[in-house]
Amino acid sequence: MKNQLPAITATLQDITMLKNLVEELAGWRYDIGYAVEKTPPGWNAIESSSIEIHVSGDICFSDNASIINMPFDTSFLFTCTKKRKDSYNLCWAISLS
Repeated sequence: MKNQLPAITATLQDITMLKNLVEELAGWRYDIGYAVEKTPPGWNAIESSSIEIHVSGDICFSDNASIINMPFDTSFLFTCTKKRKDSYNLCWAISLS
């Protein structure tokens, strides 16, 4: 039998709420003016907006010998940025634990 690589999967409990909060962040309309600042050639000024969201779910680790399911309950930080005359785009997400 050929050895399989270990696999890691994550399942979120309330993906709809998470999706809605991140879309609301990306739809943020208040600009404080950073995106219109003058910059050196080749550089872009950006606006940024972040939100901390509580996330829970399960992580499954599996390999040839075993399967381990672990619940998690943590916060994630999501950050969106936008250039001049663009929409906000999700650019960063990180667990805060």
